[in-house]
Amino acid sequence: MEQNKLDRINELAKIVKERPLTEEELAERKVLREEFLQEFRQSFGGILDNTYIERPDGSKEKLKRQGK
Repeated sequence: MEQNKLDRINELAKIVKERPLTEEELAERKVLREEFLQEFRQSFGGILDNTYIERPDGSKEKLKRQGK
């Protein structure tokens, strides 16, 4: 996610502490959050795809995804 979008998420988070967000700001925040979460899940999935469990006997087992 581009830095300017992350900055905008943070800006909206500060604004909501001062006053209620307008309908436009709420919609913008929702879109930005969804984009952030989608990218986070994709990135985290990539990390998990390269994760192994090491057993006490020294053997390694690739972490298996569930639900997909």
